[in-house]
Amino acid sequence: MVYLHRIGALNWLPNRFDEVWIPGAVVRELQEGIRRGYDVPAPSEYTWLKIVDAIAIPSEWLALDLGPGEIAAMALALENPECIVLLDDKRAREIAQAAGLQVWGTLRILLEAKAHGLTASIEPLVDRLSDSGMWISDGIRQRILILAGEKKSG
Repeated sequence: MVYLHRIGALNWLPNRFDEVWIPGAVVRELQEGIRRGYDVPAPSEYTWLKIVDAIAIPSEWLALDLGPGEIAAMALALENPECIVLLDDKRAREIAQAAGLQVWGTLRILLEAKAHGLTASIEPLVDRLSDSGMWISDGIRQRILILAGEKKSG
């Protein structure tokens, strides 16, 4: 969410999904970020966001080196396996995928946005992601642009 906000693409989510859920733990993390002056979205400004919390969090996840927001999002997805969980943290993605969850990252959102006509090109957005603090290897960048039809393979 943070990176989509930073590149001005957060409002693409309701164009792609019928509902967008956010756990209370993520809301609290974002509110703390705002309090500290970070460039993060204010959940209250997005009327399409629905705050939903998981009923339970797997106890073994509590021992992981992940933030409360990531754990809460994964637990919510575990209880709602038809949903897609948006995660960019590598460790969180690995754990979520091992749990059988459908995981997308910010780059997948960009690819989907292009496929659905929300943007003509993702290359400038990928560059803005890098500029806003998201680490994207040269290999991943090239692969994403090939998938988007904006670079040739080889």
